[in-house]
Amino acid sequence: MSELPKGGTFLFGQTDPQSVFTPEDFTEEHKMVYRTALGFVNDKILPVMDDLEAKKEGLNRELLLMAGELGLLGTDVPEEYGGFAMDKISTSIVAECMGRAGGFAMTHGGQTGIGQLPIVYFGTHEQKMKYLPGIVSGEKVTAYALTEPGAGSDALAGKTWAVLSPDGKYYILNGTKQFITNAGFADLYIVFAKIDRDKFTGFIVEADSEGLSTGPEEHKMGIKGSSTRTVILEDVKVPVENVLFEIGKGHVIAFNILNMGRYKLAGNAVGNCKFAIELSAQYANDRRQFNQPIAEFGLIKEKLAEMNTRTYIAESMVYRTGGLLDQMMHTLDLSGPDSGQVAAKGIEEYALECSMNKVFATEVQGYVMDEGVQIHGGYGFTSEYTIERLYRDCRVYRIFEGTNEINRTVITSTLVRRGLKGDIPLKEAIEGLRARLASGIGPRQNEGELVQAAKDMLLLSLGVGIDKYGQGLLKHQEIVGKIADMAMLTFGMESGWLRAQKALANTGEADARIKLNMARVFINSAIGTIFNLAREVLAGLASGEELAGLLADLQKLCQYTPSNTIAMRREIAAAVSAAARYVA
Repeated sequence: MSELPKGGTFLFGQTDPQSVFTPEDFTEEHKMVYRTALGFVNDKILPVMDDLEAKKEGLNRELLLMAGELGLLGTDVPEEYGGFAMDKISTSIVAECMGRAGGFAMTHGGQTGIGQLPIVYFGTHEQKMKYLPGIVSGEKVTAYALTEPGAGSDALAGKTWAVLSPDGKYYILNGTKQFITNAGFADLYIVFAKIDRDKFTGFIVEADSEGLSTGPEEHKMGIKGSSTRTVILEDVKVPVENVLFEIGKGHVIAFNILNMGRYKLAGNAVGNCKFAIELSAQYANDRRQFNQPIAEFGLIKEKLAEMNTRTYIAESMVYRTGGLLDQMMHTLDLSGPDSGQVAAKGIEEYALECSMNKVFATEVQGYVMDEGVQIHGGYGFTSEYTIERLYRDCRVYRIFEGTNEINRTVITSTLVRRGLKGDIPLKEAIEGLRARLASGIGPRQNEGELVQAAKDMLLLSLGVGIDKYGQGLLKHQEIVGKIADMAMLTFGMESGWLRAQKALANTGEADARIKLNMARVFINSAIGTIFNLAREVLAGLASGEELAGLLADLQKLCQYTPSNTIAMRREIAAAVSAAARYVA
């Protein structure tokens, strides 16, 4: 097997399409997981969605038990603790299928992600034995209590504190946590508090502890089927054996858990997009105006094609990253008592990719839901049609697991810091680009070369920023955000193109045609966006003759003849309408 690429190194060279994992590589086991998870959502969740939205007492717990019986709560848990120790592709599949489950997707995510993984990765053997089997079966519901009224994105600024009892047997916790998913019916919480007001530490807190209470349910715009409450801690005694990991190392837990949380959220978003495409394509086929289905009108075709294309790119990114995470797991020694921490450290290598997935997929989701409502017209604005709920539900995805603004800073800061430390060959790539510019770069001949153009424009922008500010570039958030967008779009362009090229080599042009069209449509669209972003960044970093020279270089990097994306979109839309669902 070729050497495992480091996080962020997609920027520095060519990737072999055969080395990238795609949904076309699903094994029979993966397909079985997909059928099981999708069947559960379609058969058990969607028929009771109105009851979930009305917060019918006990329904979420009942559904979690059903999910536990099907093995949908333990994909990331070792078999020793009642789980199934599945690969990250299986985990991704479950997350994707849950994406159409409305508020229950949050209930499930709280149970299997941020509420479970702190124990999986950082718990002691005794803690895992005590809590994980019940979480995997659904008999115990868990929640993650990090956010506070005054500490959202700046989570480490939390005020909840803990002091050791005089007899040394307990920590006594006081504070308030806000916007806590599953809080209304959780049996245990992963709570973060500062010991002696400064040592940020994780605790496993049982819900029946004296002094622990919850506020009323939040009245939310969407995901109404999930429970979201304030958690109040008033002199809550937590046994010292329920300290999670090490005192003062709570930030290690929080940040590592967020990596997987962001990745799984991107999977949710992809599944949500596929559901909206299915609803919209069926509606467009059935709805007639001017004596023909609206699916036959050019502007509706364009919407369906673009919804499908952007979802294809997000899906390609998610499963490419899942493949990298799986490969990483195979390189690690997970046999020791600290195997969870080893796994979390391995996942951290792809923190940049996890953040790119989260931002891109959730923003595609917002676009797809908006266009879905538009295709439904006035009916899309009524609760009679499911697309109205999907539109409301999707908005929060850009806020939790780190806002998209925070994740944009993660993307750029990870690239810059790893590059300046020499962990990735950023400085060498920038120097190589400058040498190529000096010797001359001709017009780009195809979409594969446009992917390289995107990388080059990003490297040009990063090079100028680092030359001017060094690591201080990270203080200029407007520039940081634009560089993150360039990186994200470039990763999306390449992921979609590699998937299409792999399909072309493996199954031939006829079978790969829709994938090739979607990759080309996205690349031709995104390259212009990246060019404009780079122009803004350069204008923010330079002026006068220096800027004029940089803009001339930028123009050299982005010479190409655009493809006929209008014709390609028509072909994509025809396939979507014929199938009445997402196609790839």
